[in-house]
Amino acid sequence: MAEDTPPADRFARRLRGALRRDAKRLLTPGPSTVPMLMLGPQVPDDAQVQQVLDLCMRIGEIELSSGESVDEVTATMLRLANAAGLPAVDVDITFTSITMCCHRGNAAQPVTTMRLVRYRTLDLSRLAETEQIVRDLEAGRLDVRAASSRVSDVVRSPHPYPRWVATFGWAGLAASIALLLGGGPITATAAFVTTAVIDRIGRLLARWGVASFFQQVLGGFLVTASTILLISIGLFPAGTRPSFIVAAGITVLLSGLSVVSTVQDALTGYYLTAAARIVEISLLSAGLLTGVVLGLQLGFQFDVPIEVSGDLPSSVGQFGLSVLSGALAAAFYALAGYAPLRSLPIAGAVGAASWAVYGVLTQVFGIGAVPATGAAALVVGLAAGLLRRGTDTPPMVVTLAGVTPLLPGLAAYRGFYQLAVEGVSEGLVTVTIALAIGLALASGVALGQFATRPRRRPEETPTSGDSPSTGSGYMLAPDSDAAESQAAPADSK
Repeated sequence: MAEDTPPADRFARRLRGALRRDAKRLLTPGPSTVPMLMLGPQVPDDAQVQQVLDLCMRIGEIELSSGESVDEVTATMLRLANAAGLPAVDVDITFTSITMCCHRGNAAQPVTTMRLVRYRTLDLSRLAETEQIVRDLEAGRLDVRAASSRVSDVVRSPHPYPRWVATFGWAGLAASIALLLGGGPITATAAFVTTAVIDRIGRLLARWGVASFFQQVLGGFLVTASTILLISIGLFPAGTRPSFIVAAGITVLLSGLSVVSTVQDALTGYYLTAAARIVEISLLSAGLLTGVVLGLQLGFQFDVPIEVSGDLPSSVGQFGLSVLSGALAAAFYALAGYAPLRSLPIAGAVGAASWAVYGVLTQVFGIGAVPATGAAALVVGLAAGLLRRGTDTPPMVVTLAGVTPLLPGLAAYRGFYQLAVEGVSEGLVTVTIALAIGLALASGVALGQFATRPRRRPEETPTSGDSPSTGSGYMLAPDSDAAESQAAPADSK
């Protein structure tokens, strides 16, 4: 009978049977498709992503406003996001803004958020507490919600010391610098009182919303004019060096500039933020120069010049006093920056070591100020990196306090005086030397911290598939290679 069926009918039946079998196979899930459906993309939901990103952004804002370098802030935010279950993130930081993006593969849209850094404040205790929160979350002692609550408490809490304690710290820093340079008790006391008055006036201006440039102008003018007033009333006997008061005041006003972070940003490739910091430093330095020159011109009008002191004393007794003064200057700076009390002895020890290295290189071996400053700053950077591993003291405390005795306050004043009296060419040469000292200071610290930075082995590098306990890695298929987490933002460079 089959032979009697026309060939066309047999072909049609076979075609209909093949189509029915293919349709049944397509509509019925086979065993090979079940594992792929079970291994579909597992992505964190929007609420979890927003909570983690908000925590990272707030911590990044605290660190950036405290003067940390962009490289350090970026690394902290990436570590924090990875520990909280979001390893595939990008961080882009400029001088005044932080942008963070979480990638969730092809299964969900990325989440991007931005935060503006609207304030700049120096509170080293807040920075220390923030770093402790990061360590606790990485160690598993805190979850994201508890860490966010602690960050809120840190932000809302007042400074750990009254404001008059910070004023005492700035005044003690000026007195220590005066003693370090070779001034006597009268010079140190005058520097203490003058700086205390200038600090209180500066706080009042800041409360009124006066720009930092005008605060620097007024600070430079007041420290010079007050010294002229003390000279005119005969406070200083013969043999004293009143110019050390101005140099100490300039050192205090320079200590608030983020020179170290600027050089670190430039060396690590964050050129946009480094350029913004350079503009800020240049503007504030110009304000300081303007104020000091106006004060010197006022002294010339009343025939009371503040001549620049000659070479610094180099006796053995003065060397020991300078080392002690360097320790006091670093400790007072840490106190003025609201650093934890337990970190003051460490800051003082690093300050003493930095000035001792500088003094030995300049007075014993006859090395110039610029390379000697770089070598002493290298010691500060090494100390900050090593203490980071063995103690809970933030590297920022050690860095800022340790370089304070090395700031070129006297060289800057000499350059300002030459610009006002001797002419532009001589003054520019001295100001350039002061700038070179500042660059050597920042470069030495950056090199020391780079040498002691912990190195990650390749297998320890966090990847997007190594989510630590939340199961939010983006595994789309069995045995797929996980993409490495981003190492640095591209837009900031």
